[in-house]
Amino acid sequence: MITDFKNLYSRDLTRLKTEIALYNDEKSLWLVDRGIANSAGNLCLHLIGNLNAYIGAGLAKTGYVRYRDLEFSQKNTPQKELIKMIEDTMRVVETGLNSMSENQLQEDFPVVIWDKPTEMGYTLIHLLTHLNYHLGQINYHRRLLSVAD
Repeated sequence: MITDFKNLYSRDLTRLKTEIALYNDEKSLWLVDRGIANSAGNLCLHLIGNLNAYIGAGLAKTGYVRYRDLEFSQKNTPQKELIKMIEDTMRVVETGLNSMSENQLQEDFPVVIWDKPTEMGYTLIHLLTHLNYHLGQINYHRRLLSVAD
């Protein structure tokens, strides 16, 4: 199961990196329009923060401190920097998942995210679906609001 998690997180973080790289105009990364509340850049920062806060700090023991408000208020981070941040997050996620054994999937996740502890496997699935949800939003954002060549 851990190998599956590693493959799925790697696949979807690679897709995130690809989506961010496909923006042909950096300004488009930060556009909001017509009821779209969050820019692709802010969703990217949010996913990076989320995975570093939970898998990074919780499993990889990175000591990462999350500033969630900045994930949505920070603007105009260069595209190349976002891509580097995604690549760094990919390494953190891999390190965190490599630190686990199959038996740990039944244990509680080391960080309480909601009101009470949750099982490791459940939490890793939740974090993966959260990544996918926002990845889909970024894909639509890019296709709707990206400046055409």
